[in-house]
Amino acid sequence: MVKRIGEALEDTGIWPVTWPVRLWIVQPLGETGNWGQNHYSYRLLSHRIRVIEETDAHRALGAAGRDVLDVVQQQIPEHAVRWAADWDADPEGMRQRQWNWEQCGGRACGSGRWAQSVALTTSHTHRESAAQTWIEHLARRAVDQALADTDASMYAYSYAYARATGHAVAVQHQARFDAYVLDALRGTGLDFPATAAA
Repeated sequence: MVKRIGEALEDTGIWPVTWPVRLWIVQPLGETGNWGQNHYSYRLLSHRIRVIEETDAHRALGAAGRDVLDVVQQQIPEHAVRWAADWDADPEGMRQRQWNWEQCGGRACGSGRWAQSVALTTSHTHRESAAQTWIEHLARRAVDQALADTDASMYAYSYAYARATGHAVAVQHQARFDAYVLDALRGTGLDFPATAAA
């Protein structure tokens, strides 16, 4: 048993990622504890439990789970086609813009790689790293479904995956980060053509 939302997917060994998962609210019966060295301190062990009720699967993805699913199911499919088309229309230009986003921050937002490491560290700290992994898989699956009937290149898929996972993870952490980090995760600057220096 886990004690907080967002922890339910930790150490489950469920592979491949199947969605939705089923979650239950339970009550331990009898002695409870955390016996042995192989159990994490946030786990509560019990020999018997009583199932109180089934609860919504989105809770497994953390406090913003419902919002994450909205992005994955509604927004990513429509954006993925545009992201892939942008890449295939100008592969060299987009490759340079993506590299700049990943490596270079600025006044408006941090670099993409830095923001991804901040998100991963924060997920680990809040015991939601498994939830973040599942969110990333769900986002990639949404891209696969959206691009299935297109002739998008392999590189366009890769670009759409990066954008989709960044968007979904930004929603997971929307209450924790400010716009500087969230915009870096989303790759906001990638949606607009680079301005030429005068």
